[in-house]
Amino acid sequence: MKKPRVAVLFGGMSSEHAVSLVSATSVIANIPRDRFDVVMIGITRDGEWRLFEGDVEKLAGSGWESDPSNRPAFIAPDSRVHGIVALSPDGRIETIRLDVVFPVLHGLNGEDGTVQGLLTLARIPFVGCGVTASAVCMDKAITKALCDTYQIPQAKWETVRVSDLKDNGKAVVERLEAHLGYPLFVKPANAGSSVGISKAADRETLYKAIETAATHDRKLVFEEAVNGREIECAVLGNEEPVVSCCGEIKPCNEFYDYNAKYLAGRTELVIPASLPKDVSERVRQTAMRVFRLLGCRGLTRMDFFALEDGTVLLNEPNTIPGFTSISMYPKLFEAGGISYGELLETLLRLAMEG
Repeated sequence: MKKPRVAVLFGGMSSEHAVSLVSATSVIANIPRDRFDVVMIGITRDGEWRLFEGDVEKLAGSGWESDPSNRPAFIAPDSRVHGIVALSPDGRIETIRLDVVFPVLHGLNGEDGTVQGLLTLARIPFVGCGVTASAVCMDKAITKALCDTYQIPQAKWETVRVSDLKDNGKAVVERLEAHLGYPLFVKPANAGSSVGISKAADRETLYKAIETAATHDRKLVFEEAVNGREIECAVLGNEEPVVSCCGEIKPCNEFYDYNAKYLAGRTELVIPASLPKDVSERVRQTAMRVFRLLGCRGLTRMDFFALEDGTVLLNEPNTIPGFTSISMYPKLFEAGGISYGELLETLLRLAMEG
């Protein structure tokens, strides 16, 4: 029987390009080759699409971009192609039919519904959430507004456009100080992996945090800093999703920033998290509820804060969570007896089931 052909998309034009390369390296190396054929499509930081047929170990750096095996290629929106259009070495146009796509693309232009829209037009099944859920979950302000509507407990927050800060910055800052107090977090509304996030302790550091976040997005989210444990759980499935056990992040830095996630190598993941049973169940039940309310499918990692009094606050959902060797999503299911390879096969099967 012919094996399904899966295309793994990696790289991309977002600030999380490097993270995507590391995640994709793990994904490609662990997809069961006795059950799937794998093709690799890399997207450069400038948005060039290339069919990559070199050594997967080159992905972790920038070596893949200059690999002599590369060919110009892209996924065709024409549903009759149902796959890739590539330039063959002799200059001919070649089509490669796909059965499923795994977009290992973190952040903008990959996790935000853009690639999901392309694949929907092409009628190619893909791993993860659809267009609407991807777009909603990528935008922290929209996610928080919807979760407020659904009465999901969250930390206090506000969203502000950078243009408003330019026009009326002092009044906006004074309002934020009165509502949220210090310390507070400043985040780009549309970015992941803690890119552009800062913790402000006073007005001086607040202005610096705004400047940093504004380099990544025109809309910013401000959140009160809560004194809670960082708890995550993983959701897997379509119509009948399952939720993993809870895990706890113990960052090596003051908060779980980009450096703590990917560079320092000293952040501790505790699986399962040492939580009272009722708190753990509240996290898991809330994760399931948010997954369904936001229309998620396939996979999502849900991040929470657990406070000393037992209160559970949603931090944010991540529709294409990290799949590196140190990432929480695969480790949570591994703790439940599902190996990395089995998890990837399940995700691909879920995508093909629709």
